[in-house]
Amino acid sequence: MQWRCPICKKPTDSEADKDFPFCSERCRLMDLGNWASEKYKVSEPTADEGESENPQPPRKNAADEDEE
Repeated sequence: MQWRCPICKKPTDSEADKDFPFCSERCRLMDLGNWASEKYKVSEPTADEGESENPQPPRKNAADEDEE
């Protein structure tokens, strides 16, 4: 897969670059440093806090069982 390094924008290839999606270990470590110094942040929660991460399937009621 062809991509561009998120740090320096150099073209990278998933089959050729061991540090993919980064072009080098240097860019990979720079990205890690950005996370560690809180330059990056998640702006919104990925799910509602009220929602369970493993929602249960809807339960059948007696009326549904009669139809089957």
